[in-house]
Amino acid sequence: MKKQIGLWIDRRSAVIVTLNEGEASLQRIPSNLRKRVRNAGGTRSKSPYGPRQIMAEDKRENEYLNHLNHYYQEVIDHLRDADNILIFGPGEAKTELKKRLENADLGERIVAVESVDKLTEPQIKAKVQGHFVQ
Repeated sequence: MKKQIGLWIDRRSAVIVTLNEGEASLQRIPSNLRKRVRNAGGTRSKSPYGPRQIMAEDKRENEYLNHLNHYYQEVIDHLRDADNILIFGPGEAKTELKKRLENADLGERIVAVESVDKLTEPQIKAKVQGHFVQ
């Protein structure tokens, strides 16, 4: 029997619903990603004319992108043995992940990519079961 996976994803977490022989299992993967912070200046030291502590914006951006890359790779590792993959979620993460799956030669397993708002775990599970069990 085919292993079917439904994935709700945004940049903060992913919820994976795996359907295997009629049984549904659910797994959450947090990204532990901090929001992007764009500081115009920096933070002053405690002394009035002390040095400013500024982290270069490109360094912050690189750290953010590295963290995002590790998060997407962890999600892809959970999808490798799927026969069919349904991807849905509220933001850009679903299309970013789709491109990464295509680059990893898993693109032909994607059955649909849908935009949906935030859902609870039971709603996510019901959506995946409704899509695959017909």
